[in-house]
Amino acid sequence: MQIDYLYNEVQKWLNSFPEFIIDKLLQPDEAKIQEISQEFLKRLQDNYPFHHPLYAGQMLKPPVDIAISAYLAAMAINPNNHALDGGPATAKMEKEVIKEFSEIFGFENYLGHLTTSGTLANLEALLIAREENPEKSIAFSDQAHYTHSRVCNWLRVPQVKINSNKFGQMDLEDLENKLKTENIGTLVATLSTTSLGSVDDLSKILELKEKYKFRLHIDGAYGGYFKLISDYQPSLNNFHLIRFADSIAIDPHKQGLQPYGCGCVIFSDSSIGKHYKHDSPYTYFTSDELHLGEISIECSRAGAAAAALWFTNKLIPLKNDEGLGLILKKTIDATNKLYEILNSSDKFTPYIKPETNIIAYFPNAQTTSEISKLSQEILQKGMDTNSIWLATLKVDSRKFAQNHLNIIVDSPETILLRSTIMKPEHYDWVDKIYNKLIDLLGKK
Repeated sequence: MQIDYLYNEVQKWLNSFPEFIIDKLLQPDEAKIQEISQEFLKRLQDNYPFHHPLYAGQMLKPPVDIAISAYLAAMAINPNNHALDGGPATAKMEKEVIKEFSEIFGFENYLGHLTTSGTLANLEALLIAREENPEKSIAFSDQAHYTHSRVCNWLRVPQVKINSNKFGQMDLEDLENKLKTENIGTLVATLSTTSLGSVDDLSKILELKEKYKFRLHIDGAYGGYFKLISDYQPSLNNFHLIRFADSIAIDPHKQGLQPYGCGCVIFSDSSIGKHYKHDSPYTYFTSDELHLGEISIECSRAGAAAAALWFTNKLIPLKNDEGLGLILKKTIDATNKLYEILNSSDKFTPYIKPETNIIAYFPNAQTTSEISKLSQEILQKGMDTNSIWLATLKVDSRKFAQNHLNIIVDSPETILLRSTIMKPEHYDWVDKIYNKLIDLLGKK
């Protein structure tokens, strides 16, 4: 199906209403359009090839074609999912999507909605946490996304940082010590981190939750979709336990094949809706049903995002052994394949064994400073030669030394190479990626 098929069909519906003349002010000169188009297209080439398997750096990739098509079609109408009278069709699609997510995560008495980003999703979750536990602190790992620290600052909530272990997971001993000494009302567990793809030990965290009675928020912005394949390998088993959390943030625009502007927050207890209560004299009038703006800190939101996600989930179902589950499994397989190649190499070494589809590794050298230098050179040479696009990751050299005792520590930080293997096409390109690394290492 062509990307513009749905758009053209929607145009037919739009044209079914009485004909009118578009105002001349909205009809720019065709020659001017062509002139600006040339500049526009030229500027867009100042990008990296996020679509290609040789882009193996940050968590970036284009949406699937059907998401583009559905978004474009809905955008022609431009519904606003704040209130049902702003987007009746797409608001219903959003509610269906939230219901499906809630069933996947095991939330029965849920309340949730889409957001424009994972940052907004986490902000809402921590805002509700503050309202549920006023005067108490919010705790998170030093490997948690920087969003949580910023949000706590914005909300004027005391924050407690929990140390991480050498695998990038929350240090449970440090967590319990701080639960004893700090006034912690909410804990953020990360499934999985955006640095190493590490998964916090939810099983042990839940034991501590029962003992110390704190609220639990899951930052699954990157990894939440792995719940679909939580039986696939042991590192994913913790995703089974999401049902015992109080809230979760997920980002369909990462693993969920969507364009940017599509995050999500879901609460396991709908009673938190009382914290959103507000009055609007003119917005909520078309239905006694719940308007999504009544349970969101955002007002206007693109109904097109809900339309794209709804269509994608229908076409590529959120199942373990079909649809998105198979895609996620292939990215895990590709990551493990790259790990095995690096682990048997005499030129590169994996930093740790990956738990999801993010892998960190480094060129072999005797000191941390030399590793950092080589990593930066490989990153830059890959971009300069348009041959491969990677990312780097700074880790505390003390942590690095815990995983690699034979390396001399002569710098406070060690810069590693880091690859997010989130495209299923990566699987067939792993050998090529490794060969590119070898080639760049040789170009001194």
